[in-house]
Amino acid sequence: MSDTFLYGIEVVMNGLMAGVLYALVALGFVLIYKASGIFNYAQGVMALFAALTLVGIMEGQVPFSHLINAIFGTNIHHFGWEVPAILAIFLTMGVMVLFAYLVQRFVFRHLVGQEPIILFMATIGLAYFLEGFGDLMWGSEIKKLDIGLVQGASVWFEDLTSGLGGDGFYGFYIDVLDVTAAVVAVILVVSLTLFSQYSKQGRAMRAVADDHQAALSVGISLNFIWILVWSIAGFVALVAGIMWGAKSGVQFSLSLIALKALPVLMLGGFTSIPGAIVGGLIIGVGEKLFEFMIGPMIGGATEAWFAYVLALVFLVFRPQGLFGDKIIERV
Repeated sequence: MSDTFLYGIEVVMNGLMAGVLYALVALGFVLIYKASGIFNYAQGVMALFAALTLVGIMEGQVPFSHLINAIFGTNIHHFGWEVPAILAIFLTMGVMVLFAYLVQRFVFRHLVGQEPIILFMATIGLAYFLEGFGDLMWGSEIKKLDIGLVQGASVWFEDLTSGLGGDGFYGFYIDVLDVTAAVVAVILVVSLTLFSQYSKQGRAMRAVADDHQAALSVGISLNFIWILVWSIAGFVALVAGIMWGAKSGVQFSLSLIALKALPVLMLGGFTSIPGAIVGGLIIGVGEKLFEFMIGPMIGGATEAWFAYVLALVFLVFRPQGLFGDKIIERV
């Protein structure tokens, strides 16, 4: 096989890995939309906040230390201890559950039955508030997230595939962290799909998504369901924040990954958990292949816009996405 063909295969493999990371963020959008009909603009900021909180707990950082020092003239930043990664993840999950409760208690509890655009605007406000709150709580500097996940190229896989090409081909480059993310994403998708389809709470979530008032009339607790779904979305945000934070550091640009999740949702459909994964894989592979094959002819940097152009094409010909439910209304 020619080296060019082999490099093309490598591009596809890395595109699949990148697509999994996109899909992890898109999963949070799908969960909340399925359960409440809300497009949660704050999902990317939730991933950022979860990653910031995890790093802060692991390093023993004093929350709001910058504010405390400015008010009282002190110079405290850390408690003087470090927390093991596993314990820190559970504590961070507790913070995200508390966040879910507060969101339901003070925001969406008062918006039951409102138009979708009002709920969407509420999530925009929530995103900006959470981003500023995270900055105030943990600081804005770039943080390193290390929970023991192996990173870097798989030397074993490079050695295994180095003999496929000529002297200029040194084997396929695959990041071990991306493989880990792929495995985690598969487990999440299977678990969430089974939960949504076969559990009592999952069926209640779908009933709430169809009609808030009708769900209330048959005895479904809207407060409990919304706290549950925001907690699950918080867990997905934590997983996505861990993977992206470990890969590129925990920084405030991490919240922008939500923008790349939008084309994923348009392809896979806003109501399909498997669709989020398939859409992520299509976007990941498509943008890498387009950059590899077409990018050099038009000046490169096509990864910044390819996903949105592809999503636009889908909106024109199949607006509900590949796996979304087709909406039929009586006229």
